[in-house]
Amino acid sequence: MHAITPEEIAGHLSVLTRDIGVRLAGSRAERQAADYVAGQLRRHGADVTVEEFPVRERVVTAQTLDIEAAGAWQAFPCSLLSNAPGTGGAPIEAPVAVIDTQTGYQRDDLSWLSGKAVLHLGTHIERAEDYRRLMAARPAFLMFVDVRYPAAVVTADGMFPAYLHQFGAVPTVSVAYQDAWNWVAGGATAARLRVSGGMRDSTSQNVVGELPGRDPFAGVVYVGAHHDTQADSVGADDNGSGVAAIIAIAGALAGVPRRRTIRIISFGAEEQLSVGSAVYVRRHRETVAAAGRFMLNFDAFGSHLGWTSLVCNGPEGIGPFLARHLRASGHYVKVVTDLVPYADHFPFVAAGVPAVWIGRNNCLAGRFFHHRPDDDMTRVSCPLVAQVATASAAGLAELATLETLPFPDTVDARTKAAVADMWDSLFGGWAGFA
Repeated sequence: MHAITPEEIAGHLSVLTRDIGVRLAGSRAERQAADYVAGQLRRHGADVTVEEFPVRERVVTAQTLDIEAAGAWQAFPCSLLSNAPGTGGAPIEAPVAVIDTQTGYQRDDLSWLSGKAVLHLGTHIERAEDYRRLMAARPAFLMFVDVRYPAAVVTADGMFPAYLHQFGAVPTVSVAYQDAWNWVAGGATAARLRVSGGMRDSTSQNVVGELPGRDPFAGVVYVGAHHDTQADSVGADDNGSGVAAIIAIAGALAGVPRRRTIRIISFGAEEQLSVGSAVYVRRHRETVAAAGRFMLNFDAFGSHLGWTSLVCNGPEGIGPFLARHLRASGHYVKVVTDLVPYADHFPFVAAGVPAVWIGRNNCLAGRFFHHRPDDDMTRVSCPLVAQVATASAAGLAELATLETLPFPDTVDARTKAAVADMWDSLFGGWAGFA
C-alpha cells in the first residue's frame, strides 16, 4: 500500500474549492463534485454507482436585515438557513424579542414570542418538543445566533428537515454573534427582514465506490465523507478534506488483497443534517445491518492548528484500534464516545454498525471558521490530511484482510437506545418524512 501525498490531497482540494466552489445540496455545483468523485473512484478501479435522492435546494437571490435602535435603522448581514422559507421578497417588520436555548424553553408559556422578530441565542434546537412549542408561538421570523464562537462573521447553517416536515418553519436567518450583542446592548426595538428566494425541489447524489472482497460472507467496511457545503462556503476543510481523503484512500487500497469489501461513499446533502447518509442507510437498511462491520467517516479534519478526535460509537475496541494506526504514523488523537448526530457516521450507528468520525478541532467550540466563507484552502494542512489518511488506510486494509475483526461488529443495547431517540427526533426515524 503506497503512502498518500500532500500533493495528491492539494490537487483534489483545488478542484473542489477553486474549480467548482460552493457546493450547496441539490445545486449544479454539488452534482459537479459528485461527478468528480465518481470519476476519481473509477480511475482507482472501484465499481461506481450514483444514487440520486430528492432534496430541497437553497436558492437565495437577495437577503437584507435591518435593525432599529435609538430611533435609527441600520443594515446588517444575515444568511437564510437551508430548509427555511424566505419572505417572498417582501419585508417583514416586527418587534425584537430575545430567547436562549439553555434556559428559554424552561418557560411554560412562549406566547410572548407571537408576532416577534425572535433573536434566538443558539442555532441548534436539539429537542423536537422545544421546536414545536416555538412554532406554535407563531413568531414573525427568527434570527439564530451561533453561540459557539463570539464572531463578527455570519455562519451559515440549516434547519433539521424532520422539524420542518413535522412542525413547519418561519423565515429563519443566521446573524453574527457580535452584531446580536450590539443590538441587545444598544436597545434594539425592531427588525425588518427581506429574503428573495428560498428553497426549491431538486436532486442530490450519493456516490458509491466498491472495492470488492473475495469472501461475500465476510461483510462490508464502509468509508464515508460528504461533498456538499454550506451557503457561501467553498468548504475546503468542511468537507473537502474528507472527500480528498476518501479518493486517495481508494487509490491506496485498490491493490490490497481484501477478504472484506470496502465500500466508499461520498454523501450529498450532509449540511442539511446528513440527509444523504440517512437516505442511503434507509434504502439499504437490511444490507447495512446484516453485512456492515464498521464505518469510518472523514469530516473536517484538516485544520493546521488543533487536535484530532475520534468520535467512536460502538464497542470499546474501535477507538484504540484506529488510534494505534495513527500513533504508528506519529499522530496522536483524542478518543471520545459522545453521541454526535451531526455527521454521516450517525445513520450507520442507528442501523447497528459500529462507526467512527475523524474530525479535528482548533478551539474548544470546534473550528473558528466553521461554515464561513473563509473555509478555503488556506485553512487546510495537506501534509496532515495525507498523514491521517495514510494511517487510516492502513487500518482499513487490516480490517479488510483479517479473518476475525479486533472488536465486535455490533452496537451495545444502551447505545442503541440513546441513538434511537436522536434518530427518531432529529431524522424522522426509519420512515423518514413519508
